[in-house]
Amino acid sequence: MSEQQRPRVIDGHGHVKWYGYDAARLVENMDRHGIDVMWLLTWEAPPHEIDQSAYAVFWPGQQGMPLADVVEAARRYPDRFIPFYAPDPREPGALRKLQGAVRCWGIRGFGELKCRVMLDDPQALEIFYYCGEANLPVIFHMDVPLPRHTLGSGDPGYWYCCDWENLARALERCPRTTFIGHAPGFWREISGSADSDDGAYPKNDITPGGRLWQYLDRYPNLYCDLSASSALNAIGRNPEVGKRFLIRYQDRCLFGRDYFDDALYQFIMRCNLPAEALDNILRGNALRLVPLQPTVIPA
Repeated sequence: MSEQQRPRVIDGHGHVKWYGYDAARLVENMDRHGIDVMWLLTWEAPPHEIDQSAYAVFWPGQQGMPLADVVEAARRYPDRFIPFYAPDPREPGALRKLQGAVRCWGIRGFGELKCRVMLDDPQALEIFYYCGEANLPVIFHMDVPLPRHTLGSGDPGYWYCCDWENLARALERCPRTTFIGHAPGFWREISGSADSDDGAYPKNDITPGGRLWQYLDRYPNLYCDLSASSALNAIGRNPEVGKRFLIRYQDRCLFGRDYFDDALYQFIMRCNLPAEALDNILRGNALRLVPLQPTVIPA
């Protein structure tokens, strides 16, 4: 497919200064891959909750992904970046921080939530409820203890936003809030074998009974973030099942990369999806959740 024929895309998961990509370099990459707009996300977590051995290479000399960098990028490229912000719900005044950022910096969504907080924590629920009232979609990063169900039996590793029972309570308590799941702990549940597979990125075939299918059928306010290798690994384990998943939940899957290649895009195109499903996933669902408008940030 030529560049002229390539559908225009909204990338629902991006970070500035990730792997050294400043705002200008991000825009160059977006132009190269036919991406019109990117949702630009923060990451706030205490240093002891970030695995420095794994993440230091991604942004040398920096802790997390601060709001200031997102705001500056959106100020420079108001037609290309939509700013999101996720203060740590456990921090004093977290809700007031978010509300102030919405008023002052044009924040359009809450994300990326990636810290050691249960999804039904009362402080998190307070923020989620506000997000539903303010039409801010919530992007959460789920990593679960591996082996599964070992929380409390020593150091479970760098878990974030778990677990599925807690997610169910959040979805039920905040029915007007759109929750968008992301990362290995979320996508491994595409298969019914998730509890018996100790890998973050399982390679075995997808078996029936996965929690992800069950939750999507049960909770209309749950959506899927297709970014990063976790989603591509999940739907790519069995391409036929992956295609069926994308068609079945075409109104709940959002294209995103969390990186700078087009591996997910190429997989989706190989699926030969119906035109409506393709448009929904590449941009339609994102537009429905966050309609396009130039970001206006005071100087």
